[in-house]
Amino acid sequence: MTLFQEFGITSQLAGILAIDLGIAVILLALMRYMQGWSVKVNSNEELAVRDNFAFGISTAGAVAALGIVLTGAITGAAAHSYVQEAIGMSAYGICGLVLIKLGRFLHDKIALNQFDKDALVLKGNISVAIVDAAAAIATALVIRAVLLWAEDLTLNTFIAIFSAFAVSQLMLVLLTRGLEIAYSRRNQGASLQQALVEGNTALALRHAGTMIAMGLSFNAASHFMDYAPTAYISNLLGWLLFSIIMLLVLTLLTKVVKWLVLAKIDLSEEVERQLNIGLASVEMAISIAVALILTGLMA
Repeated sequence: MTLFQEFGITSQLAGILAIDLGIAVILLALMRYMQGWSVKVNSNEELAVRDNFAFGISTAGAVAALGIVLTGAITGAAAHSYVQEAIGMSAYGICGLVLIKLGRFLHDKIALNQFDKDALVLKGNISVAIVDAAAAIATALVIRAVLLWAEDLTLNTFIAIFSAFAVSQLMLVLLTRGLEIAYSRRNQGASLQQALVEGNTALALRHAGTMIAMGLSFNAASHFMDYAPTAYISNLLGWLLFSIIMLLVLTLLTKVVKWLVLAKIDLSEEVERQLNIGLASVEMAISIAVALILTGLMA
C-alpha cells in the first residue's frame, strides 16, 4: 500500500491536484508580471532595484487576490478527467485574473477618482498601495464566494460571476463615498482621497480593513441564496439586496465592537490627525474579525 493509498488519494486525484497546482503557479507568476506590464515598468527593477515598497504592496495584493480566487476555482475530485479539470481551473483562474484587473481599473476610475493611483504607487506612496491591495483582495473574496456558490462550468456560471462582480464594484464605490462623507464631516471638509495622497497610512489601513470586511460579508450573503442558473435578474437583485443588508449589519456591529474594544479613545483624532498606525491596525483587525464572525454564523 502506497502512502497516497494510505490517505485515500487515488492516482487520478493525485493527477488532478498536480494539474490544479501547476496552473495555479503559472497564473500567480503571470499576475506578478502583469503588475509591471500594466504600468509599463519592469517589475524586477521596481521590486529589487528601486526597492519600491508601494509597488511591492500593490503586487502582493494582486497575487493574494488571485490566490483567493483560485481556492474557489479548484474542483478536485469533482472533475471527471484531467482535461476537464485543466479547462475548468484555467477558465476560472483566467476569469478571476481578468476580473481582478478590471475591478482595480474601475476602483481607480470611479471610487478613488481624484488621483492617479499608478503614478503614486510608482512614486512609492504606501498609503495608496495599501488601499489598492485591499480593493483587489475584497474583489477576490466576492469572486471566490460566487465560484463556491455557483455550479458547473457553463455560460450561466460566468454570467452569475459577472453579476456578483458588478454588485461588488457598486458596493465598493458606495462604501468609499460613505467613508469620504464621514471623514469630511469630522475634518472640516477635508478630503479622504487627498489624505491618502499625502501619505496617511493609518487612514489607509482603516480603509483597507473596511473593504476586506465588505468582501467577506459577500460570503455570508451567498448562504441566503439558492443558485438558479438561468435566473439572471433574480440572481443580480439577490446579490444586491443581501450585500446591502450584510454591509449595514457589518457597519453597525463594527461600530459597536470598536466602541467596546477601543473605549475612551478618540479614533478620529488618533487615526485621522495623529496618523496612529498601531491603532488603525487594531481597527482593521476588528473590521475583519467581525466580518469573519458574521460569515461563520451565516454558514
